Amino acid sequence: MEKMVNIPEKAGKKRVVIVGAGFGGLKLAGKLNPEYFDVILLDKNNYHQFQPLFYQVAIAGLEPSSIAYPLRKNFQKKHHVHFRMCEVIGVFPENQSVETNEGSVDYDYLVIATGCDTNFFGNQSLKNTTITLKSVSEALYARNRILQSFEDAASTNNEELLKKRLTFVIVGGGATGVELAGALADMRNHILPKDYPEIDFSKMQIHLVDASPRLLLAMSEEASVKATETLEDRGVKIYQNVFVTSYEDGVVSISDGTRLVSDNVLWVAGIVGDKLSGFSQDSYTKSNRLIVNRYCEVKGFNDIFAIGDIAYMETEAYPKGHPQVAQGALQMAVNLATNLELKEFGHNPSPFKYVDKGSMATIGRNAAVADIIHFHFSGAPAWWLWLVVHLYTIMGIKNKLFIFLDWAWSYFTYDISLRLLIRPKTKMN
Repeated sequence: MEKMVNIPEKAGKKRVVIVGAGFGGLKLAGKLNPEYFDVILLDKNNYHQFQPLFYQVAIAGLEPSSIAYPLRKNFQKKHHVHFRMCEVIGVFPENQSVETNEGSVDYDYLVIATGCDTNFFGNQSLKNTTITLKSVSEALYARNRILQSFEDAASTNNEELLKKRLTFVIVGGGATGVELAGALADMRNHILPKDYPEIDFSKMQIHLVDASPRLLLAMSEEASVKATETLEDRGVKIYQNVFVTSYEDGVVSISDGTRLVSDNVLWVAGIVGDKLSGFSQDSYTKSNRLIVNRYCEVKGFNDIFAIGDIAYMETEAYPKGHPQVAQGALQMAVNLATNLELKEFGHNPSPFKYVDKGSMATIGRNAAVADIIHFHFSGAPAWWLWLVVHLYTIMGIKNKLFIFLDWAWSYFTYDISLRLLIRPKTKMN
C-alpha cells in the first residue's frame, strides 16, 4: 500500500497543495478562503527565510534567526492550513498526487512555488568550490568562511598567503552582488581594523565580476551608474562584460585573461529553477522555469499552477517574463487566490497583471539606489527608504525589533556585534 503523508481529511473542501514556503507560497496559503479550501503547505524547512537579507547574515550584520520565521507559528490561527516538512520528489498529474520523502499527498489544485536556486551555468566545478547565498544555512556558512579568513590572516606573515586570505571575489552584479561588495567595503573601512590591529587592511581587495554590460541590469541606467561610482569610491574593483571560467587551486580565472588569487569566491551570479519529475521538458524554459499562462496555469494543465521565481509568464509588457523579485511572487499569489475562488463559483478568472512598485539596492552605509515608478534617486534618502521597506517586510515583531536594534547599533557605533565563528560539532567514530 502506498505510504501517505498524515494530513487531515478535506472535510468537503477542495485541497490546495502548495510546494514551497517562500514569499509566494506563504502569501497564497494565508489568502485562500478557509470556507472553500483546505491548504497543505510543503517545504523542506520549517521556517520562512527572508532572502533579501542573506548577505547581512554573511557579513555578520544579522543573526540567522532574525531573518527566519517559524511556519507553524505563522499559521497558528489559520486552522485550514496544514504544514508538513518534507522534500517533494515529483508530481503525478494523472493521479493528482505529489510524492515526497515522507509519502504522497493528493490534491485538487497544486501550486509550485519553489523559487529558484543558484545558477552555475553548467559548471559543476564552480558549484563545488564557491560560496553561495540562497539559504540561511548557506549564509551562515559564508559568515564562518569570511570570519575564518580574517582569523587565518592574523596568523600569517607570508605576504602571498596574506593576499590570498584578504582577497574577496564576488561573482554577479545584481542586487545581492552589489550589496555584498558594499557591505564588505564598509567592514574593511570601519570595523575590521579595530578587531585585527595587526593586519594592514589596505591590502584587503574586493573584486566584483559581472558578465553584464552594467551593474544592476534590472534597474535603471541611473542606478547602475551611481552604484558603480559608489563601489569604486569605496575601493571595489569592478569587471564588466566578463565571466569566471574556473576557480581551481585558489585561482579565479576570468574570461579576459585576468587571474585573481583568493580563498573567498562568493557566487551570486544568477538563478535557475529546480526541475520536478512529472513535467515534460515542454513545460520548462531553458532556465528550468515552468511556463505558465496569464492565469498562472502550468502549460498543459488546468489544475497545476506556478507562481514566483519558478513561473515564466510572457506578456506584452514583459516579453521575457516578469522580474524574479518578491513583489512578483506576492502579486501572483493574491491573483491566484482570487482566481481559485472564482473557479469554485464557475466564474471566469482574471488575468495576472504585474504592478512594478519599484526596485532598490543598498551599496553600504548611507548609500543606496532606488527606482520608484518614474523617479530615480540615490544616496542617504534611498538608503533610509531601503531600511524602512525591509524592516516593514520582515515577518514577526520580535525579528523587526532585533533587526532594528542591530542596525541602530551598527550605525551609531560603526560596529557589528555578531562576529562569531560557530560551527556544528563533528562526532568522531
